[in-house]
Amino acid sequence: MMQRILSVSAAPYDGYAFPKVLDSLASCGVSHVEPAFIVGYTEPFNEDAFSPERARQYVEWLKASGLGCYAFSSHIDLGRPDAVEVFSRRMDFVAGVGATVINTNASARQDSARFFRNIEALIPYAEQLDLVICLENLGDGSDNLLSTAQDGIELIQRIGSPRVRLNYDAANTASHRPEDGFDGVNPADDAILALPYCGHVHIKDIRISPEGYFFKPIGEGDIGCGRILAALAATALNLSIELPLRLHRGPDALPRRRPQPVPRAEIESAVRASLAFVRQHLAVS
Repeated sequence: MMQRILSVSAAPYDGYAFPKVLDSLASCGVSHVEPAFIVGYTEPFNEDAFSPERARQYVEWLKASGLGCYAFSSHIDLGRPDAVEVFSRRMDFVAGVGATVINTNASARQDSARFFRNIEALIPYAEQLDLVICLENLGDGSDNLLSTAQDGIELIQRIGSPRVRLNYDAANTASHRPEDGFDGVNPADDAILALPYCGHVHIKDIRISPEGYFFKPIGEGDIGCGRILAALAATALNLSIELPLRLHRGPDALPRRRPQPVPRAEIESAVRASLAFVRQHLAVS
């Protein structure tokens, strides 16, 4: 039986050079890293970050660290007019690094027609590169094609390609469609509903308060990660622990970053605690 791949996102290391990220994750007993290029979550970047030369550098860094790279977060709105050009370049980069999954967002609802045209253009390229495009639900409360599991199920069914799946994130749902809102859902219930349509899953936890949404080590928040992991354990899905500790979401669900990177000791404590919780619930040794 193939061993499940449990990655840890580079998101908590926002502000650190990638080789330092790899050194730290290796010291925590992590086997796979998920690099993160997410506007609002990480330091600003431009499309030069996805050059062939940079991909080769990532391969060298990964080889030196001993870590693998299965999934890669490289979010854009796939309803953008330039989405095919921009995302194809990012797909080249991800394939060059050796990853299998590229996580991204779907589209603002107002651009739905262009999203479906763009995704149809991207599917053959995903086949050529042997990649799976995984659509991740948002957390900012905006009107998106992918706001809940049911939205995602309908998207995947309409697209009808094994090259496009979901990367469901229950913590995003908690701020995007709060359970106590008029169109809200329970994050754990929604995540479990989405699993049959997922190609990958993000696990992260948040403490919900009147001041906003604060990211915590897995199992220390209000998401119900134990329930999600119990359901995941019955599948063959791979997953990533995501700990964007440098930011929180305000009551309006928009992200707010700390002025300075999180201290390495604080990150490593959260990574180790999260790994222990996830491995226990998945029975991963």
